[in-house]
Amino acid sequence: QVQVVESGGGLVQPGGSLRLSCAPSGSVFEVYTFAWYRQAPGKQRELVAVSDSGGWPNYADSVKGRFTISRDNAGNTVYLQMDSLKPEDTAVYYCNLILGTTFDRSPRPYWGQGTQVTVSS
Repeated sequence: QVQVVESGGGLVQPGGSLRLSCAPSGSVFEVYTFAWYRQAPGKQRELVAVSDSGGWPNYADSVKGRFTISRDNAGNTVYLQMDSLKPEDTAVYYCNLILGTTFDRSPRPYWGQGTQVTVSS
């Protein structure tokens, strides 16, 4: 069984930076696609950034030039570097991994538990 664990959220002042991390545990064969979503209070979950092993990353217009999605080449850890944070970036951030396991290499989605990011002075 695969679990996805996130870390790195917290409270930061406007203009500050945070880096979120996400790593799967269990019998992972390969992470095919990785993404970060966020959900602010009273709003729908939205896609923030997405990438895969061979393609270019894509970002929501609201975070372009400020956020960077990446993956550790040594493993399956995924990151979201967030710079120049704004109060409107406040939300719960979720990691989404499309991966195959050693038992079933078919791409299936797995979600992290969510981590709170609060941007406030």
